[in-house]
Amino acid sequence: MKDLLEYIVKNLVSNPEAVMIEQTGGEGEVNLLLTVDPADMGLIIGKSGQTIHALRRLLTVRAIAEQVRVNLQLSEPEGESRVESQESSEEEVAEEPKAEEEPEEKPQEEKSTK
Repeated sequence: MKDLLEYIVKNLVSNPEAVMIEQTGGEGEVNLLLTVDPADMGLIIGKSGQTIHALRRLLTVRAIAEQVRVNLQLSEPEGESRVESQESSEEEVAEEPKAEEEPEEKPQEEKSTK
């Protein structure tokens, strides 16, 4: 299982030396944790997640042949997690000036039609 994933991923990414795969699991189960260079993360995920979904599907086909269950997880880049990135984007939003303040009202001039 690990060898199949390693072969495919190393041929997809631009930095194959940074590809690391950890395989764990018990009886009838295989868990794979894929770590790639942060610059290659987009290549592995693909547009709308199509590439990672295809990798999972290929692993599922192999798992069916071996009569096991497989789970593939893509590890996040070191130094940043989803929680941290969400907090930083919330701070950016809080720092922006509020556009909802009441605008100054201009006196309306009445137009008379004669």
